[in-house]
Amino acid sequence: FILTVVLLLQLPPSHCRYPLGMEDGRIKNDDITASSQWYETTGPQYARLNREEGDGAWCPAGQLQPSDVQYLQLDLRQLIFLTVVATQGRYAHNSGNEFARKYRLEYSRDGHHWISWRNRFGSEILMANINTYESVVRDLHPPIITRFLRLIPVTDAIHTVCMRVELFGCAWQDGLTAYNSPEGQTMMAPGYPITPLNDSMYDGALERRKLSGGLGQLTDGVIGQDEFVQRRQDRLWPGYDYVGWRNDSLGPGYVEMEFQFDRQRNFTSMKVHSNNMFSRGVKIFASVSCVFKLHLISEWEAEPVEFHTVLDDRNPSARYVTVPLKHRLATALCCRFYFADTWMMFSEISFQSGMKLEQLASPSHWPPVLTPPSYELNSKVPQTTQKTGKSHTSILIGCLVTIILLLVVIIFLILWCQYVCKVLEKAPRRILEEEVTVRLSSSSDTIILQTPPVPPRVSLDPPYERIFLLDPQYQDPAALRNKLPELSQSAEASACSGGYAEPDVTLCTPHQCFQSSVPHYAETDIISLQGVTGSNMYAVPALTVDSLTRKDISVAEFPRERLLFREKLGEGQFGEVHLCEAEGLAEFLGEGAPLPEQDGRPVLVAVKQLRADATSNARNDFLKEIKIMSRLNNPNIIQLLCVCVSSDPLCMVTEYMENGDLNMFLSQREIESTLTHANNIPSVSIADMLHMSVQISSGMKYLASLNFVHRDLATRNCLLDRHLTIKISDFGMSRNLYSSDYYRIQGRAVLPIRWMAWESILLGKFTTASDVWAFGVTLWEIFTLCKEQPYSLLSDEQVIENTGEFFRNQGRQIFLSAPPLCPSSLFELMMRCWSRDIADRPTFHRLNKESNIMDR
Repeated sequence: FILTVVLLLQLPPSHCRYPLGMEDGRIKNDDITASSQWYETTGPQYARLNREEGDGAWCPAGQLQPSDVQYLQLDLRQLIFLTVVATQGRYAHNSGNEFARKYRLEYSRDGHHWISWRNRFGSEILMANINTYESVVRDLHPPIITRFLRLIPVTDAIHTVCMRVELFGCAWQDGLTAYNSPEGQTMMAPGYPITPLNDSMYDGALERRKLSGGLGQLTDGVIGQDEFVQRRQDRLWPGYDYVGWRNDSLGPGYVEMEFQFDRQRNFTSMKVHSNNMFSRGVKIFASVSCVFKLHLISEWEAEPVEFHTVLDDRNPSARYVTVPLKHRLATALCCRFYFADTWMMFSEISFQSGMKLEQLASPSHWPPVLTPPSYELNSKVPQTTQKTGKSHTSILIGCLVTIILLLVVIIFLILWCQYVCKVLEKAPRRILEEEVTVRLSSSSDTIILQTPPVPPRVSLDPPYERIFLLDPQYQDPAALRNKLPELSQSAEASACSGGYAEPDVTLCTPHQCFQSSVPHYAETDIISLQGVTGSNMYAVPALTVDSLTRKDISVAEFPRERLLFREKLGEGQFGEVHLCEAEGLAEFLGEGAPLPEQDGRPVLVAVKQLRADATSNARNDFLKEIKIMSRLNNPNIIQLLCVCVSSDPLCMVTEYMENGDLNMFLSQREIESTLTHANNIPSVSIADMLHMSVQISSGMKYLASLNFVHRDLATRNCLLDRHLTIKISDFGMSRNLYSSDYYRIQGRAVLPIRWMAWESILLGKFTTASDVWAFGVTLWEIFTLCKEQPYSLLSDEQVIENTGEFFRNQGRQIFLSAPPLCPSSLFELMMRCWSRDIADRPTFHRLNKESNIMDR
């Protein structure tokens, strides 16, 4: 007989810092390719750290421009847990002077689907070299699980760049290539900070609140703390460690997760690191049931493996729960984790498994890196020979000796495995902030060995200026109109509406002025202030900005030390948005301050903070935004309360609503009924939703009266207090939670295309009328309780194609369907908001009036 199982154990991530073989040649020349090369002597095979072969490095052809994408590609021949990247420039025995100051990474596990790496704060950029000879080491947080890697140099000006590299990590013995699960949710408990428990680093797809085809925080090496609402020491926000789900929001009472692997494996156990803070309604799972699939294309096997945990109401410590998988052979698992309390939260999931010896016989399964030890049992019982005179007694003795030796080896293996499992149980799956133990350069005295600070963002183009589609026929709006001459005159004329461009035209409503001589909106001098989140709350006509910013800042200066950090709401190109407590704010502002009832609790505020090293243009825009915000005064618009501008970093302090944003509020509720009352299920009534709609229309009516264009109206940008009062804000774009709501056009813009009017996508026109379109989509969100994304059955590319059908106006465009809860009169109002011709859309004055009538 043959024992055909080899146990594979994944090393702790803190040990996964071995050089993968660029410097010593274990990564072969054939596995190093590039998009281009300057000469044969600067080809990709010369991109080896500390080597001076050829002309000393890989150099892409020509001088690199900021818009260029040139890359060095490495095939690591198997899945690798990649933790560190080191780079050098071209030294060439003191004759070279080319190096990359910045770079970014793309990776692929299959060689077809490429993913852009981002750090835990959303930045794609890694800072590289400042000279040609020193090695600069960058830890990757989060690490990358990949086989293929591209290093893409980034430049702010025209430069010649050259690179030498080394990678560090170890073999990804788990073999996990993807997990699919429901999207994590946000915990909003009274007295505690709002805690997002979404998988913010997931690199697969998010559709209809389902994660699929990727890996994320459950494999990033960071294990969760016991007290998950506390701020971490590594600058990560509370709740980052965990992916969590609420029981009453998942109908079946369990969380179903599917795990896919690189090849067929023999599974011994699954380890799930779970939180058990039962005082907050969080416990480990009560039980789990797993079914197996032998091949990805086969059916799930009928016989499950079930495991029941022993619940613990005494020790609140997070812990690993080991689930035995009984040596089942499979390429994929599907596990249902059953709730034991209100919340269930995981921070890491790992698998212990083996492979068949015939799989291990292939050299491709063994990486060119230092790997953990494997143990192979391949003893065979001697076969009867045909040689005459062979004693049957000697055959029997040989068999007995072999069996005894085999038993000794098995006993030793079992004892050793028990020891290793105990060690792994105690070892945290976390990349330590320790020095790299490998010497990377003999000539460098200033090599960076510690984890570097978060690099500054690369300044992107303004996210809401004119955009360009991928299809060449949409590259030029004028050419597009020539190609499709059926564009109606009313659409062209109404796009010239003066009410959106100049505040002086006040004698008519925005949609009544399109016959005036006021310049076209796109040709008028429009100020586009860049907010700290990378978005800007309003597009403001230049004359309006002038009239609003002539005076000095009149907002009170609040003592910076009284702002106590609670949670990071988001981060963008120029700064961050924080949720803070403001000590003594009510007394500071005095009577009449727009603050919610406190009942003795601290005041929660949102603090927009500009990065201290921001450009002068960003600082000027920030101060202009303060002046504009200080002049906004409406009960349904987020109001500026005070500022901290006497020293860096510049801050503006605005209202924040305790119920968070409207999208999260509604998605965690059901429509009000006797069932929800009887079972104490969070609910919302039709009347509540109508009242919310009225408030949003009221706030937008106010902005329209000032000729302000929001450009990102959606439920994620509407905040809500305990009395269901709506305040329109602009935080949505900066939050990882809503990253899937935005479509990134390479190097140009990040756009909420599912909320945008066709003329905004195709022609780059943003007006109050395009805000009306977004208002219609926001109404649709409200009356679907935000359970799905608009056009959820269409991909981003299909949404863009659908705007072309609106342009052609041949009756083939797709509209959002009527929500089941929506009154017919309100859906008719939505359809008018989505009118193809701008002149046919209602104004916010009309929308507010009709919404009020329905609300009564």
